[in-house]
Amino acid sequence: MNKPVPPMSSLSLKLPQADRSLEIYRLAAARSFPDKLEGTLNRVAFSAVHVVADPLAECDPWLSAAIDWDRTIAFREHIWDLGLGVAEAMDTAQRGMGLDWPTSLELISRSVAASKHRRDALVFSGAGTDHLAAEQARTLDDVIRAYEEQIAAIEKVGGRIILMASRALAKLGRSAEDYAKVYDRVLSQVREPVIIHWLGDMFDPALAGYWGTADLDKAMDAAVTIINANAAKVDGVKVSLLDKQREIDMRRRLDQRVKMYTGDDFNYAELIAGDSQGHSHALLGIFDAIAPAASHALSRLAAGDEAAFHDVLGPTVPLSRHIFKAPTRFYKTGIVFMAYLNGHQDHFTMIGGQESARSTLHLAELFRLADKAGLLAKPEMATRRMKTLLATRGVEA
Repeated sequence: MNKPVPPMSSLSLKLPQADRSLEIYRLAAARSFPDKLEGTLNRVAFSAVHVVADPLAECDPWLSAAIDWDRTIAFREHIWDLGLGVAEAMDTAQRGMGLDWPTSLELISRSVAASKHRRDALVFSGAGTDHLAAEQARTLDDVIRAYEEQIAAIEKVGGRIILMASRALAKLGRSAEDYAKVYDRVLSQVREPVIIHWLGDMFDPALAGYWGTADLDKAMDAAVTIINANAAKVDGVKVSLLDKQREIDMRRRLDQRVKMYTGDDFNYAELIAGDSQGHSHALLGIFDAIAPAASHALSRLAAGDEAAFHDVLGPTVPLSRHIFKAPTRFYKTGIVFMAYLNGHQDHFTMIGGQESARSTLHLAELFRLADKAGLLAKPEMATRRMKTLLATRGVEA
């Protein structure tokens, strides 16, 4: 005999399951996090932030990017309010995956200008070689010139640099010496110390074999040698390999002047907390989706309450691992969906049509995990919006 189904409330909805059945899911009690930083931080923490698409623009979404600039900058204001830095025009913003260099430069210019109106607003911006198509790059000098062009443009508008990994260099670089030639030349010219980004091929398959080898141990040797040789020009290194032990090993080998910024969206809580030999700072895409919790947790850590830090940040890790699950390069869909659920934008439209990159089941599980972590800031609105998404994908309300 089937059990009677209890009535649904405004905070419940039918969510699909893997066996194609629907469950009545009731939201847990939401946690309340401050919308502004309380206290101070003893870690430097950047959120790699997304861009808000303009859903009403006349464009071809797979070919060009239409940005809602007001909502995009408003989201950066939200991040700054929480005491986090903005890592601008990175892969979370679909850089090189729908967001081209001219639009990226406009984004950087607007973000840097907005930061100037605030006290202590931190913003670093991605400089890469994405305006140079990998197939058009013939020599390492082509790669160097491409980096120089973007760095000059960002510094001209008052920006600080995150030196992004280069697809063109990944194609042409055959050895550690090739990478040293490029990085030594580029770093010798920067105005202020930069953050170097080592992005693994799980995020961008075109970056396989970065630092001149597919052997990650040898790749780390090459990276550490280049970075330490240029330590005066390097603020820090962001490592996105989703391998906590490699990050710890690299952190312990870096020149003491060089910070480690974790890019590990699977293990960030323990890496930021650190150990007796040190800790990582943070430059994370997931901090876009969990910014209020991240800010509160980091303030507790700075106050010496590591238990509270883990109590807040620990429950966000299952959500992050789900959002960044393979194929990891589609994580941006989950980031933007969280922004939609929490009211930072009024639609679930992405540049490049990337709202279609994750399945209905994936988004349903994201909703469950976000709720369990207390990250649905306005539960009734989030429930309505989840129901709307499900209806457009053929799931009954």
